[in-house]
Amino acid sequence: MINSPRPELLAACWTSAGNVMPARGLDLSPIPIRERIEAVARTGYTGFGLTRPDLVAARETVGLGEVAKMLADNGITHVQLEWITNWWTTGDARAASDEVRRDLFEAAPILGVDNIKVGADDDGVPVSRDLLCEQFDALATDGAAAGVKIAFENTPFSHHVKTTEQAAQFVQDVDNPNGGLILDIWHAFRGGTDYDTLPQLVPSRFVFGVELDDGWSTVRGTDLEDTFDNRVPCGEGEFDVPKFIHAVRRIGFDGPWGVEHMSQEFRQLPVVDALTRARGGVLQCFEIADAVAAKQGNT
Repeated sequence: MINSPRPELLAACWTSAGNVMPARGLDLSPIPIRERIEAVARTGYTGFGLTRPDLVAARETVGLGEVAKMLADNGITHVQLEWITNWWTTGDARAASDEVRRDLFEAAPILGVDNIKVGADDDGVPVSRDLLCEQFDALATDGAAAGVKIAFENTPFSHHVKTTEQAAQFVQDVDNPNGGLILDIWHAFRGGTDYDTLPQLVPSRFVFGVELDDGWSTVRGTDLEDTFDNRVPCGEGEFDVPKFIHAVRRIGFDGPWGVEHMSQEFRQLPVVDALTRARGGVLQCFEIADAVAAKQGNT
C-alpha cells in the first residue's frame, strides 16, 4: 500500500472556542486568543479559524499585528475567518453586514487569511436568485481587492441555497474566480447529497475549503439544535466520513481540511482535549480512506 501524506488540518472556529455557541447570547469565546492558538498548534493543526466577535476582541486587546505574530510563532499557516451574511440585502441588515465585511477584510492581509466563510442565512425575506448571484459576485470581487477568497457554505435550514447541489451550481453560475464553495459533510449529509456525485458536481477550482465532522442519521431536536449540539468525532457517527474524504479527493482538492466540531459534550472539555479527540477521529478516517483508495488502485 502506498501511504498518502498526512493531511493538513484546520481547526474551524468553534472547535477551539470552548463553551460558547452562536445564537445563544454572547458568542465570544471565553478562551484567550493566545491560549487558543497555542492549543491548536500543540494538538497538530496547521490552520486556525476565528469568528468576527473573537477577531474584534483580539484586535481591541492585543492588536491584529500581535495575533499575526502568534500565528507565525506557532506554525499556523492557514487562517479562516467567518461569517458574513445579508450581503444581498438593504437597510439596517445590510449596514450591519457591511460592518462585518469591513472588519474581516481589514484583518485578512494582516493575518494572511485564506478565505472568509459566508452564507445565506434564512431571515424569512424572499430574495431572487438573480440578486443573490449579482451580490455574491460583488462580494467576491470586493474580497479579491482585499486579497482574500470568499467561500460560500450552504445550510439545509436555509431556503435561499439549501443543498450542496444548489450551492455548487450557484458558485459556478456566478463564475467569479474569487468566489468558491465550502464542502461541509454535515450539510451534504443533511441535505441528502450522494457523496459519489461530488466529483461531477463541482470542479476543483471552485472548492475553497472542506469541513469534516460526524453525526447521526436522524436529526435530534431542531435543525439548529442538531447542528450546534449533536456532532460527534469523525468515525463515531453515521455520516461515512471516509467515503466523503475519498469523494472530495477525487475532485482534486489539496488544501487544508477543516475540522468543525460542535457539541454539548465537547463544550465542557478542556480545549486541548476537544481538539485532540476531534483530530484523532479525522486521522483515523483518513487511514480508512487511504486503504479504500489503495484497494481501488487510486493512490
